[in-house]
Amino acid sequence: MHQGKRVFAQVMAHLPLSTFRRCVLRHGGERKVKSFSCLDQFYAMAFAQLTFRESLRDIEACLATQGKRLHHLGFRSPVARNTLANANATRPWQIYADLAQHLIGIARPLYANEPIGVELNETVYAFDATTIDLCLSVYSWAPFRSTKAAIKLHTLLDLRGSIPTFIHISDGKMHEVRILDALTPEPGAFYLLDRGYLDFARLHTFHEAGSFFLIRAKRGLRFKRRYSQPVDRRNTAVLCDQIGMLEVFYSKQGYPTPLRRIVVKDESGERITFLTNNTRLPPTTLAELYRCRWQVELFFKWIKQHLRIKAFFGTSENAVKTQIWIAVATYVLIAIIKKRAALPHSLYQILQILSVTMFETTPINQLLARTTPQPEPDSEPFQLVLL
Repeated sequence: MHQGKRVFAQVMAHLPLSTFRRCVLRHGGERKVKSFSCLDQFYAMAFAQLTFRESLRDIEACLATQGKRLHHLGFRSPVARNTLANANATRPWQIYADLAQHLIGIARPLYANEPIGVELNETVYAFDATTIDLCLSVYSWAPFRSTKAAIKLHTLLDLRGSIPTFIHISDGKMHEVRILDALTPEPGAFYLLDRGYLDFARLHTFHEAGSFFLIRAKRGLRFKRRYSQPVDRRNTAVLCDQIGMLEVFYSKQGYPTPLRRIVVKDESGERITFLTNNTRLPPTTLAELYRCRWQVELFFKWIKQHLRIKAFFGTSENAVKTQIWIAVATYVLIAIIKKRAALPHSLYQILQILSVTMFETTPINQLLARTTPQPEPDSEPFQLVLL
């Protein structure tokens, strides 16, 4: 008897299948494929991410126990670890990169009015990179140090909903600042950057494009003050708000226009210096805005821990990139479901609940509904008569 869709099938129902088929056709993903399709591959890898599987053998064992339920989950053929490993190694990772970008395009309008903790109408991005360490003898295509390998995940995160809008995967040797050349600045948007991205020529490109940047300054920055703006040092943590020019020759060549320098004091009393090209917002707002940059670190934590990126299911470059892009697509798919179903839970809570209910038939909105425990009705205890 049909009892309704399984939870995994309900999640995958939000996947745009027509777009997925176009991505597969564009990159020739199913050329000479007989039975195990790219959709089956995506379902198997997404299942591994949602249920915290640790290996290909783990995926095979869990799905093999379901038997005839696999068809109701969406699979059209059984999942064998050798078949899945071969698919991850040979089928182009660009299929899932294009799919993730399309899902990002669906998710961003859903979170367009999401608050970020600061009263600001403009789009705010946080840009950073994280290093994922690998074994050099196994991942020789990603050299990093003389004794180990690594890859870097460069991410531009839209803080309204924590949706990644740009992702680039490189080897561990690439410096983070070089990825700024691959970004197309959005006029009017704010970019929050760590001090590792302090390259004045590249920052001036953002300024000329009409974008605003907010970045921490390095120690020893030579800055010539032109004039200072009044600040409330008694009631705020702002120590100074100045407009000036760079003094070092090459820095001034890279950024020849005036800059704004803001110095604030954090909770521990440490002085933090910010540089920005925005002269309109109050210094307290800019300081609070930079705090929001921490969301990109939480995204990296999600990617590394909750979506099990540290446990790779393949050793080739194609397999690693395939798993990362499917993990990103899964992350964005859960974000889309959260908005479409109007769920009040955080993405972390949704993932934790889904991980233990993949084979149930309860609707997702009922599964995640907040329920209060009902007290048990009073009843008279029955005592057996001892003879």
